[in-house]
Amino acid sequence: MSTGATTTVEIDTTLFITVSGPPGCGATTLCEQLADAMGCPYVSGGEVFRELAEDRDMNLNQLTAKADESDDIDRAIDQRLQQIAEKWGMANKPFILESRLAGWLAGERADLRIWLDAPEDVRLERIEERVETEAEMRVREVSEAGRYQSYYDIDIDDREFYDLNINTARWGKEAVFNLVRTALEEYDPNVDEGAFSTPDLNP
Repeated sequence: MSTGATTTVEIDTTLFITVSGPPGCGATTLCEQLADAMGCPYVSGGEVFRELAEDRDMNLNQLTAKADESDDIDRAIDQRLQQIAEKWGMANKPFILESRLAGWLAGERADLRIWLDAPEDVRLERIEERVETEAEMRVREVSEAGRYQSYYDIDIDDREFYDLNINTARWGKEAVFNLVRTALEEYDPNVDEGAFSTPDLNP
């Protein structure tokens, strides 16, 4: 479970938010900013995946390959994230869940579902300093998309149910944060006419 970096901005909200997107989309940065401003924790599916890799003395590419052989790893992670979503969906407290499937796993429990993305060349440049290589990122994206289709019959690129869909290459980090901040601060349940529905997943 993570908390964000220090900022003077505060957001008064009790919303449960999911943030999703491919590697290098800016999800971690946004979650850290939001967690600090909202005074709440966030859970990252990537952190859970990396912790599992470390527990098994594997790198991300090795664990991804292992996950391709069986659905046990993915389903264990998804079940954990879904349990977290169920807990916080009933808590009436601010919370952030971040993973590629966060919006799907949280479903109707989430108050606001966000998808972040950026052109591939931008995302590749952003991950240059990471342990994960360009080749590993490409393998992981293709592998994950195939597994999600196989396990749950969902298209990870189907974004119609997201409430916000932001190309983070078009704005700086603070501007992206302020776009989301405005959405949170301006949200009024009395004028909310309804989110797009999402099917229930059964990890």
